[in-house]
Amino acid sequence: MDTTSTGAATPHRLPASDPQRELLHNEVHARPPARIRLPTLVTYVAVFNEDVTREQECEQLRRLPGQDALTVDDLQGNFLRLRLPGYTLKWERHTEFTRYSIVQALPEGCGLGTREPDLLSHIATPPGWLQTIPGRTFAAIQLAMVVGELHPLSDGLAQARTWLGEHTVVASLMGNNGHSVAVTDFWLRPGGFERMLVIAPEDTSETRAGRIVSRLFELETYRLMALRALPVVKQLAPLLAASERQLADITAQLQNKSASDQALLDTLVSLAGGVERATAENIYRFSATRAYDTLVAQRIAELRERPIQGTQTLGEFMQRRLSPAMATVAATAQRLASLSERVTRTSALLRTRVDIATEEQNQQLLAKLTKGQELQLRLQSTVEGLSIAAISYYVISLLLYLGKAGKAVGLPINPEMAAGALIPLVLWAVWRTTKRIHEKLHAGH
Repeated sequence: MDTTSTGAATPHRLPASDPQRELLHNEVHARPPARIRLPTLVTYVAVFNEDVTREQECEQLRRLPGQDALTVDDLQGNFLRLRLPGYTLKWERHTEFTRYSIVQALPEGCGLGTREPDLLSHIATPPGWLQTIPGRTFAAIQLAMVVGELHPLSDGLAQARTWLGEHTVVASLMGNNGHSVAVTDFWLRPGGFERMLVIAPEDTSETRAGRIVSRLFELETYRLMALRALPVVKQLAPLLAASERQLADITAQLQNKSASDQALLDTLVSLAGGVERATAENIYRFSATRAYDTLVAQRIAELRERPIQGTQTLGEFMQRRLSPAMATVAATAQRLASLSERVTRTSALLRTRVDIATEEQNQQLLAKLTKGQELQLRLQSTVEGLSIAAISYYVISLLLYLGKAGKAVGLPINPEMAAGALIPLVLWAVWRTTKRIHEKLHAGH
């Protein structure tokens, strides 16, 4: 009997789950693509969320009809889809930005054949709601996905040019089987929006339509995020040029010994501090740019584009304009890293020079100490010799007085002759005693 179907205990249990298992497992379902029914209008806004809290975003979402009961806990998953009268709104929070997508039916008079239709006035959210979204806008797109015939492609492309306003367009036939056509001109309209048009056959599934829209929005979002490092690169260029010249001057002075070590060290420390500060402030931006550029390439690959005669594909257009910027960012990041390494090498050279100078000073000091010790030994020997003579003199004087005392009491002694005869013996005895004292002192050490 299958005990699992009856709720009975199964004999095959897993070990205790890791606390993060369910969270990591469900991440693949965290942001499901929208199900979009053609024809549709999707309004997309992406804002930087630096210094923007979930509480602020929750308050903004509560301003929508019927969302008074929304709480911050509803936003903890970083994804929320709200079904509102006549449209749906999707909220997504990412590390650096938050995205809002409004999906509604395509308004009357905005389909193919219309010349630059007015889309702003048809946005389904309450008037003024978009303007109060917390954050700074960096991407805003209005995408219309319409039903149309893909063959011949020239007819659909001509209608798309009319719809976009006769600008130069880029277009791609998407999918291995050419299931839809995406057309855009990458122009910002007076209202602040770009426009995209997708033409798809009537039998396009809702899930496929959702994936197409998601990839196109992500492609443009990640492109703009990747370009965020470009202004940083332009600001860093003068600093890098000045730092490289300064390092070259320091290296020349180090080679020519035209400046003191302390002056060079102070200049080098200041330069190293500036380079490390620039690295710390911008390393995240450079790393993020590489990541976003990789995502752009992935999204382009996922479109599986096929060219349309007479136009550039979206991927070709983006790569030709994005690649030089990414190469500039990569070159600047490498230049900054190389400058940091060169500063480190120069610091090592200066440190070696200081160490050598210190060693020379130590050797000179040691030589002076050795010379001083030699002089001290010579002086000590001289003093010892004088000491032996002085002690011997005092001993002989005592013996002389002793002899005179003996002569005074009647002993047959010549004090002067006796004292003279004892001089060698006294000198030897004093010298021998001094030597024994030295031997005992050295043996003690």
